[in-house]
Amino acid sequence: MGRDEQIEFARRIALNLLEARSRSAEELRRAMARKHVPEDIVEELLGRFESVGLVDDEAFATALVNTRTKVARRGSRRIRMELREKGVPEDVADGALAAMDPADEWAAATAFAAKKVRSMQGLEFAVAKRRLYGALARRGFGSDMVRDVTDEALRGLHGTDGLGEDNAGADNG
Repeated sequence: MGRDEQIEFARRIALNLLEARSRSAEELRRAMARKHVPEDIVEELLGRFESVGLVDDEAFATALVNTRTKVARRGSRRIRMELREKGVPEDVADGALAAMDPADEWAAATAFAAKKVRSMQGLEFAVAKRRLYGALARRGFGSDMVRDVTDEALRGLHGTDGLGEDNAGADNG
C-alpha cells in the first residue's frame, strides 16, 4: 500500500470514529495503531485534523467535563480518571476541571443522591448511609462533598439530622 493509500485508510478510520462522537487525539492514535497504520502517517493526519479543528483535546475535555457533570452526574475525580483513560494530557484535563463550577458538581451530587435515596425507603439508617456514601464515592465525588450530601439526603428520609440522631424532640433554642 502506497503512502497516499495509507493516509486515506487512516483518514477513513479517524473520520468514522469522529462521526459517532468527538475523540481525543490519543483515542484516534490508539485506534489507528490497532489497524497498523504507521506512526508517521498517524501523526501527520492528526496534525492536519488539529489544524482544521476536527481534533481539539481542550474542547473535547471541556465538553466531557460538562456532560459528565450535568448529565451523568459524576464528580471531578471520576471525570479526571475518564479523561486520563481517553488519553487527554494532564495539563488539558487540569484546565477543563478547573473551569468546572463547584456548584455544578454539588448539584450533580445532590441530584444523584435524591434519586438514589428514593430506593432506600425502609432501610436502616446506617445501611442507607453506607450505601449512599459508597455510591457517591464511586461516582467520583470528594469525601467532604459525599459526607455533606449524604447527610442532607438522609435527613429527610429518616427524620434525623443526617448523623443518625433523631431531632424530633430536640430543643434548638
